[in-house]
Amino acid sequence: MRKCTKLVVSALLCLGIAGNADAWQRDSRASASPESTRVLRDVSYGADPRQRFDIYLPAKPRQAPLILMAHGGGWRFGDKDSPGVVGAKADYWVARGYVLVSVNYRMQPQAAPLQQARDVAHALAAAQRAASGWGADRERVVLMGHSAGAHLVALLAAAPELLREAGATPPRGAVLIDSGAYDVEQLMRRRHPPLYDRAFGADPETWAAASPYARLSRQSLPMFAICSTRRPDDACAGARRFAERAEGFVARVEVLPQPLTHMAINRELGEPSAYTEAVAAFLRSIGVR
Repeated sequence: MRKCTKLVVSALLCLGIAGNADAWQRDSRASASPESTRVLRDVSYGADPRQRFDIYLPAKPRQAPLILMAHGGGWRFGDKDSPGVVGAKADYWVARGYVLVSVNYRMQPQAAPLQQARDVAHALAAAQRAASGWGADRERVVLMGHSAGAHLVALLAAAPELLREAGATPPRGAVLIDSGAYDVEQLMRRRHPPLYDRAFGADPETWAAASPYARLSRQSLPMFAICSTRRPDDACAGARRFAERAEGFVARVEVLPQPLTHMAINRELGEPSAYTEAVAAFLRSIGVR
């Protein structure tokens, strides 16, 4: 493993989850969207400037299913306006009548991962309150997230009490795009890049509180865990362990390995492929269609 520097991008490179040092900068450019899509930008769901989301609306939404998407970026950076976050997903789902909400949340060091998950929960509550005004159905909702955002979404899906505390109705399920942090306690007790020390600190109680694996229960929501087979940290093994533990609670977690890099697995979701159709099939199976 390459020596990590103090930069977050370098830590991501050490994990093999950023194809090159420019990948995250490229993904910060403004997103294109289908010509028929209407976009409402920087809608507030809280007092902090980071507590904003963008709403991508089809031409004539009517009781539309809703996807709420949380970006990645190592819990320290990233943005809702990235084409890797929205681009092909809007091309596919908004064109099929879905409403897509792309969420920003507070970053470290201002907010720890558990607080970030609560931000996403508050964003969902705000989106559900506003859904009818957008022509969306507040009941047919799925959470989606990539990388650090996938960890936050997995935490909320594993522990839906966090959603209820924020005033949100738990959604139908969640799509987790290449998280490497399902079992935070195990992760922190083995050799790991400094990225995770900055995210989760040194307190085992904090690890457990922010661990989707530790917080699974019979109330956990259905989840679809997509994992890159090109990561040296074997994210698919972690996803499978998470799914196996979920079985003990009669909770549904499906795992879909993909031969794509950490960045491509997010960017290419929504492009014509068996991968996109597998995710669409999961959404249909939980009634988000």
